[in-house]
Amino acid sequence: MATAPSALTRPDQPAIAYETHGPEDGEPVIFAHGGGQTRHAWKGAAAQLAASGGWRTIAIDLRGHGDSGWAGEGGYGIEKFAGDLIAMADHVAPGSLRPHVVGASLGGIASLVAEGFVRPGSFATITLVDIVPRMSDEGRDRVTGFMGRHAEDGFATLEEAADVIAEYLPHRPRPKSLEGLKKNLRHGEDGRWRWHWDPAFMGGTRGTRGNDWSDRLEQAVAAIACPIHLVRGRSSELVDEEAARHFRTVVPSAGYTDVEGARHMVAGDENDAFGEAVAAFLNTHRQD
Repeated sequence: MATAPSALTRPDQPAIAYETHGPEDGEPVIFAHGGGQTRHAWKGAAAQLAASGGWRTIAIDLRGHGDSGWAGEGGYGIEKFAGDLIAMADHVAPGSLRPHVVGASLGGIASLVAEGFVRPGSFATITLVDIVPRMSDEGRDRVTGFMGRHAEDGFATLEEAADVIAEYLPHRPRPKSLEGLKKNLRHGEDGRWRWHWDPAFMGGTRGTRGNDWSDRLEQAVAAIACPIHLVRGRSSELVDEEAARHFRTVVPSAGYTDVEGARHMVAGDENDAFGEAVAAFLNTHRQD
């Protein structure tokens, strides 16, 4: 069972909400979601890993997302997210034991920056979920366009939000119940439903694109000594086959899993296959 949500608090930084699964003494695995998502994006993957392998999984809400604190203008640079991951690593794995990290999209980029630049040696392994240094700008624009389209005005009803999501993700079956949507939306005083993240977050990450940024991320990857695993959605709009192939030339030792039937949000599209891939990689890199 999951613990009740907790929060990591630090002076002058937003609180970082998280929930854990698995035994207290289990080897820790941090799950960091993508931009615009919450800790609930993992669709049971964190719980399944804990139940099947005795891992202690920690699913976090990135700053400005879900139940974590908002940082406001200027508080969403990628180094800020990287710093939060390092702080969480120290919180859940004090001493010599290092946590593993599973990072989707924004969470994956923050993991690379944390381990490659900010503080090498923070993590035992890194699993990148459909993210590489050289991703498709067209696919990225589609994702961020969807996120920003209703960020300010929101939706009049949950049904309206469900319609918009179904149009964006036509390959997914529409859920029979709308209760799950409440985990990714907040109900405002004006009665409208809005995404469960700070709209200022979108402006804070605008610098993370272009060749200069891709070069910097590749430098981070090249500097990382811990094992890396790339889990790609085979139909991804951000990481095509060429991008994945290039990544594997930069990191020839990296593990690689190509998940059939999945797009960018791999865990949401093919949760069982995703969970099996993560577990197989982590089981080869246990520290205990």
